[in-house]
Amino acid sequence: MLANGLKWVFEREWNTMSSYLMLFLLLLDIYSKCVIAYLSSPHVGQEPVYTAQQSPVMSSSVALTASSAAPVVTDSYLSRCPSGALCSRLPADCIICAFHHNCSYGRPANFTCRAKAGVHCVSEQSRPQQNFTLTLDCRFCWQLDPSQYRCSNSTGCMTVSCPRRLYNASCEALEHVHCLGKRVFQKRLFCNWTGGYKWSTALALSIALGGFGADRFYLGQWREGLGKLFSFGGLGIWTLIDVLLIGVGYVGPADGSLYI
Repeated sequence: MLANGLKWVFEREWNTMSSYLMLFLLLLDIYSKCVIAYLSSPHVGQEPVYTAQQSPVMSSSVALTASSAAPVVTDSYLSRCPSGALCSRLPADCIICAFHHNCSYGRPANFTCRAKAGVHCVSEQSRPQQNFTLTLDCRFCWQLDPSQYRCSNSTGCMTVSCPRRLYNASCEALEHVHCLGKRVFQKRLFCNWTGGYKWSTALALSIALGGFGADRFYLGQWREGLGKLFSFGGLGIWTLIDVLLIGVGYVGPADGSLYI
């Protein structure tokens, strides 16, 4: 009897240790794959790479005079240009400037500008003015702070991946921001969009109803949800693993979006 009891206790402890060992090996395998993929990524240690449109052609430093050819008046920009405003405060679409490239990056520089045809502005003395000097930092549009331009957002790339994916975004400087070069440019940005899934909801479902696959169903992963449902959460092991993976954010929505 004593031998049978010791054998039963030994088998029970061995099964428990085997379950924990399997869980540890699975988590170690996932972590190692993630680290190897990240280290092998060409973007590690580098800033997002800009495309060839970073170096727009600059016009020469030429004084703008009244004899210059006047552009055709169109309603496309007149509707965005206030009448009677300060010339130096006009949006970038309302003026034409003779930019030059022989300025020091990040430092203020003076550029000769004039209002476009049909745009009426005044000087600081409230006098009508056509040509004026604009002072702005020597910086190309693609070098602006991210808060000074807007970019297109891609919903076709996976945000939940290791390493993080990048996509080609078309960006444009804001109307009130003045900068050198082309106002529309390309940038390589990290995928950053959401389908409306909440991390807290997914984690709560994983803890409370993970054995029935509720967390996977919520995230749109129907096959995994059915697998958990009919296997009773992988006899509890799959449930525990999902709690950990969802908790650290490794498992995300099926559409590849970010949690909110």
